[in-house]
Amino acid sequence: MDLRERLQIALGDSYRIERELSGGAMSRVFVASDTTLGRTVVIKTLPPALSAGLSAERFRREIRLLAALTHPNIVPILSAGERDGLLFYIMPYITAESLRARMIREQTLALPDALNVAIEIAEALDYAHRQGIVHRDIKPENILLADNHAIISDFGIARALARAGEGERLTATGMSVGTPGYMSPEQAAGELDVDGRADTYALGCVLYEMVAGSPPFTGKTAAAVIAAHMATPVPSVRTVRSTAPQKLDEVLNRAMAKSPDERYASAAAFVQALRAVEARTRRAVISRTPVPAPTPAAMPAVQPTASRMPWYFVAGAVVVIAALVAALAIRSH
Repeated sequence: MDLRERLQIALGDSYRIERELSGGAMSRVFVASDTTLGRTVVIKTLPPALSAGLSAERFRREIRLLAALTHPNIVPILSAGERDGLLFYIMPYITAESLRARMIREQTLALPDALNVAIEIAEALDYAHRQGIVHRDIKPENILLADNHAIISDFGIARALARAGEGERLTATGMSVGTPGYMSPEQAAGELDVDGRADTYALGCVLYEMVAGSPPFTGKTAAAVIAAHMATPVPSVRTVRSTAPQKLDEVLNRAMAKSPDERYASAAAFVQALRAVEARTRRAVISRTPVPAPTPAAMPAVQPTASRMPWYFVAGAVVVIAALVAALAIRSH
């Protein structure tokens, strides 16, 4: 029996699986119909190899905490379940494009668009962090773009996996929590109880990529990328995008500082810094916009007027004509 069949049995008559979407290393993703409410949902199930290393009860407990998150920029978790060792969770189906898909198509985003995405995600992170929940896997694949807004998906699933897996057991499955290209140094070092500053670091990496067209740290292997995160200074985004403001470089350097203590203390502080860059960018655009030359005032049209001869010319002509008539009259007599 394959995974889809096992999942349908676990769901019973409440949901009917329609099709499978592309998933990631941590899950397989299915689109299903909610037969009770008539809505479309997404069901993510963990691979059996990963589920075997997890505590189902701890996983459900973590999912319940995540389901309490209510924010317009966070995809909510509707429910979760477990049957015969198969762990799954259910979210609403959102018609949206992932940030990764957009960057594949466009490579880079206009600076105002990139800043808007980063600000909305940072605001959602600030809300979650104040509830004591860290995402742990912020990356373009987990950011959806819908109706000109950015939304975080899979919020806290990495945290749930880490806690349900009790650290060492999860590592034994060969699965890492997080994505190397966006993983903070402390997360890469294996720390389980990372705080919100790890999310700030990851979002800094995403913002850099939106502006530059590639992640700040790359390598031929995951180990090489992680080593760069831990030791290589943050490259200047202006080397590949000269129009980016100097202030953006400063903000990215602080967001991606190697030590959490050197980063922004909160996602809210990161939002403030991003808004400052956004305001400067807006002012710069306005200052570079050419001011149209004033249109000359229209002069009133001059209507041609009939020319008039002075009165004395007319009078003189009358006198001459009268004299000629008189002369002719005398000669005729």
